[in-house]
Amino acid sequence: MITVNQQQLDAYVTDQRPTFESLLGQMVEIPSISMDPAKSHEMLRMATMATQVLNDFGAEAHIVETGGYPIVSGGWLTGAHHPTVTIYNHMDVQPAQEPEWTQEPFAFRNEDGMYHGRGATDDKGPALSALLGARFAIEQGLPINIRFLWELEEEIGSPNFAAGLKNRAGIPRPDSVVVSDTIWIAKGRPAMPYSLRGLLGARLTLRTGSKDAHSGVTGGAARNPLGELIEVAQACVNAKTGEVKIPGFYKGVITATKAEIKSFLRSGFQVRRFKEAYGFHSLRTNDPAEIMRRIWTAPTFEIHGLTGGYHGPGVKTVVPGQGELKVSMRLVPNQTPEEAFALLKKYVAKLNPNVKVEREGMLHPFKGSFDGPYIDCVKRAAKAGFGKEPAFIREGGSIGAVVTMQKAWKVPILFLGLSLPEHGYHAPNEYFDWGQASGGMKAFAHYFAGLAKMGKG
Repeated sequence: MITVNQQQLDAYVTDQRPTFESLLGQMVEIPSISMDPAKSHEMLRMATMATQVLNDFGAEAHIVETGGYPIVSGGWLTGAHHPTVTIYNHMDVQPAQEPEWTQEPFAFRNEDGMYHGRGATDDKGPALSALLGARFAIEQGLPINIRFLWELEEEIGSPNFAAGLKNRAGIPRPDSVVVSDTIWIAKGRPAMPYSLRGLLGARLTLRTGSKDAHSGVTGGAARNPLGELIEVAQACVNAKTGEVKIPGFYKGVITATKAEIKSFLRSGFQVRRFKEAYGFHSLRTNDPAEIMRRIWTAPTFEIHGLTGGYHGPGVKTVVPGQGELKVSMRLVPNQTPEEAFALLKKYVAKLNPNVKVEREGMLHPFKGSFDGPYIDCVKRAAKAGFGKEPAFIREGGSIGAVVTMQKAWKVPILFLGLSLPEHGYHAPNEYFDWGQASGGMKAFAHYFAGLAKMGKG
């Protein structure tokens, strides 16, 4: 009978704490910032170290070239007739240039189980938790093949991940995938997503002159590119309600069901905590269900920046010669970034034919299962690790690799995230904690046991 001896697992997790803390410290102190070309040597150092960690744990591991930064692939093969699961995490991190950092971001600090440093929760801590849970499962002789896929380009949209997956010898197709790169809604209330929004970024530029001009001499006759771009933005989105006004934008969008909203409400979401976590003074609505619907199941049009003209102190009275509007759209299942870009470009051409629209990256949305045997397995695993069954939610963000794996492998993809809102994903003073790490090790060990019991479909 395939079971987990809880007493042995508890003792194992306690014994592994020094190992976890040592490895996390070493990983955090490698500034693996994928979007910074100056850190390319650190990216290779991160890949080499990650490979060595897997080898030291008794797993086969190697580096898979992609044409960009590599992927680390490895794991344990216990039998060709056993089910194979791949655990996806990423080892690249966001930059850490915010002035709010209270410590050196790439100097690991352990404050009694609070692990500070860039990458601690996104995504090196969860990766190590999954690895330690996997080693326990292998040492217990569970009939399951466990593989790891550690990417180094997630933070820049996974541009070369698909190329890496084509190396079928280096990255074999599994029977299922579990991703540990998501955030709960509240501490003590596990929340696992089954859907991700997609993303389309775009730059809208308008040049009306070769240089800035004096408004006293030319104002009234000169076109103002910033004003015209603001007019375009206003035509695309209602700034007060968030309603997107691009014709055809909502075609095919499926609204959340009552069952989904009910599950969202079990996640522990609180409006007050949401506002505090992200520093909001006010929101478009204060209804919890409506907020969750908006951030998880509805598409958006956001304005991120307007550049051009004068940005120094005081007011310099110039008419800009050019301007640029930076925007993005979060997309939901049944939308594609290609279609969204075509709609945007066509609409902007109608509004102002002189505005140039250029695409800046895109990620497709993802929707997985809301029920079924794999979901039941995640439920049991989370309860074993954290004492409560998870609420199943949708995720407002995007993970490009997930859609790529779904397209390439056509296997079930599940999520078993370990991070908390207060951990500071993409924020200054990022950290992870032992409670989430130890619970994660236990949850993953139980998850592997559950998959082994299900057998090879």
